[in-house]
Amino acid sequence: MRSHAQVTSDSVFICAYAYNRLMIRASIAGASGYAGGELLRILSAHPGIQVGPIAAGARAGERVVDVHPALTSLADRTMVATDAATLADADIAFLALPHGESAALAAQLPENVRIVDLGADFRLQDPAAWQRYYGSPHAGTWTYGLPELPGARSSIAAATRVANPGCYATSVALALAPLVGAGLIEPQDIVIVAASGTSGAGRKATENLLASNVMGSMSTYKSGGSHQHTPEMEQTLSSVCAQEVRLSFTPLLAPMPRGIISTCTALAAPGTTVEDVRHALHSAYAEEAFVTVLPEGAWPQTASVSGSNMVQLQCALDTHTGRVTVVSVLDNLIKGAAGQAVQNANLMLGLPETSGLTADGVAP
Repeated sequence: MRSHAQVTSDSVFICAYAYNRLMIRASIAGASGYAGGELLRILSAHPGIQVGPIAAGARAGERVVDVHPALTSLADRTMVATDAATLADADIAFLALPHGESAALAAQLPENVRIVDLGADFRLQDPAAWQRYYGSPHAGTWTYGLPELPGARSSIAAATRVANPGCYATSVALALAPLVGAGLIEPQDIVIVAASGTSGAGRKATENLLASNVMGSMSTYKSGGSHQHTPEMEQTLSSVCAQEVRLSFTPLLAPMPRGIISTCTALAAPGTTVEDVRHALHSAYAEEAFVTVLPEGAWPQTASVSGSNMVQLQCALDTHTGRVTVVSVLDNLIKGAAGQAVQNANLMLGLPETSGLTADGVAP
């Protein structure tokens, strides 16, 4: 006869096994990158999703903690090769691959496996724009996964394939969508200057990302309208105002590991006041869990959102030039990538949208 302790232990094991079988299973491709690592960190603590296959291409066979030393909860896991058969052993797949590499893999995954693509492969609607900025054939267009846009949640919840937005594009769309939608700014006179931390360039070692070249310095890159997020920004903002949006975008590399700060300016429509701008932002985001319009006089800081899925906004109206300014900050690896991907997955899977995510940053 078994002891009471043995019976209790067996019951706990059976209940845990049954619970795990009921949990949603997620596979991750591109798990060795920065965004892939953040996906693993978020999902390992998610109350409704368990981490399934962890694929990492060239780093297959390595332990997760050898690639991401901070992920001690996954110390017993090993990365596997990236192939569709392995990734299909899941309810949902996250593809955190370089731009242009998701489409071929996604085509091999069965329809019953939902997909969130963190790359750019399926974001753009215009094949010519894709060809111009990415230089390869256009793979198609999926549901765009920015839940805070008007009407986006229902589309995401109904989708089995979702294109996760770009980090810069997210910061700009959330800053300006309420204003272009309300007709408060001129849609063809928008200027964006945004700075990103070095993790936005990915994990691959390059000379321009060496600490000795980055620390104590800032630099522009892909300026003059050549950055690949430009058509995505224009497409997203155009969709909320039914007009063609044109903007000038200058990205900067900042001496910090993560974070984005975007300064978005636009010519104000005649009669626009700063009160109109603040009202539009507050009306759009008053009920949002992951977008905050700061009190008047408080300006966003990248450190305030580090490690969180939060976006902070502030606005001003320069009466001298007649231009509106909206400043936004976010963590490029969380709301700009992995956190937003999990937010989309929660909607697709019928889970609470905020599950596994935090609005609070880490400081200092």
